[in-house]
Amino acid sequence: MKKALVALAAWVMLAPTLALVGVGVLVNPAVTNQAMCIASGVVLGPVPAELEVSTADGATFTLNRQQLTHAATIIETGARTPGVGRDGILIALMAALTESTLRQLANTGAYPESGEYPNDGNGSDHDSLGLFQMRPASGWGTVAELMDTGYQARAFYGGPDGPNYPSPRGLLDIPGWQQMDKGEAAQAVEVSAYPDRYRNYEPTARTILQALTTGGSSGGGSGVPGDADIPETTALVFPLPNGTYTHTSDFGWRSDPFTGERSFHAGTDWAAADGTPIFALADGVVTYAGMVGGTSGQITIEHTIDGERIASVYIHMWAHGIHVQAGDRVIAGQHIGDVGSSGRSTGPHLHFQLHPGGAGASPVDAIPWLADHGVEGLDAPTSGGPGCAF
Repeated sequence: MKKALVALAAWVMLAPTLALVGVGVLVNPAVTNQAMCIASGVVLGPVPAELEVSTADGATFTLNRQQLTHAATIIETGARTPGVGRDGILIALMAALTESTLRQLANTGAYPESGEYPNDGNGSDHDSLGLFQMRPASGWGTVAELMDTGYQARAFYGGPDGPNYPSPRGLLDIPGWQQMDKGEAAQAVEVSAYPDRYRNYEPTARTILQALTTGGSSGGGSGVPGDADIPETTALVFPLPNGTYTHTSDFGWRSDPFTGERSFHAGTDWAAADGTPIFALADGVVTYAGMVGGTSGQITIEHTIDGERIASVYIHMWAHGIHVQAGDRVIAGQHIGDVGSSGRSTGPHLHFQLHPGGAGASPVDAIPWLADHGVEGLDAPTSGGPGCAF
């Protein structure tokens, strides 16, 4: 009984501190270009009957609806996989284009039963199967699993929730992949004998992603393409009220609070009480507002600041704590949402990201950017802390 009372007293003393532990989100070690836990700016649109595309070396060819449907599977899977982001989707498309030209290939020479599953033809590359030419013998999955395009896409992205975790490694399992050349990142997953091939398909992948998506993000909510004419902002406002928050995690490499592994945190976390108002950084247009993957609240706003397109991203609101919708024009300091703890979070906090160039561009460290632009209300950087699981 005495031990129980001591433990209870310790909990009462620690509870206020633990309540301030917050985390944040969007691309991961997994994204420099779209480094976030979710793929902001990616909403799948209609699949066209065909699409003419070109490679970096100038070859032009036409993809049919079946190939584009497989591309849509890769895009949709990446958009709802935490840590992938737009860059990860591009890398996956580059890999599938290189390996199979976006065809789900059987291999009846190595696995006669593979021909019994839906397929787009018969391949003959050793004992490889499907969009990404994965090998059952290497541990990627069974023949039945690899003849499922959705499974192959999940396996390529990998990560702790991937069907092949921890080996063979998917994209999210490659340390520092977001800093790599995209062709090198694809090669790191595929381990091909011809590593230079993937880079040739980067313009092809970009054309496909642009043609098959409509802007916004995945999993509920609403998204609209960015407004091409956003006036210069009239002010800059720190996104949380003074005195309401604690800086808990920095932008950059850190120990993942869920796995303990070294990972890249693509934003800045400020812990605050649940329901604390979140303000728009600047005048702008909301390009996404909703629940990503049905679990994590997100608002993305495009601004023009000092003549440059900037996207600000706010993560982890509860659904009822999102007070704007896509297409809304907002002003600096407008109450756009409330602090929550939705998604991969260890406590109520705001995960905040800045993307010079717009939502599809690489995020930067918000602390020096805000300081350089004279935004008041900034706490000194921490040495790191708990944060997004990515």
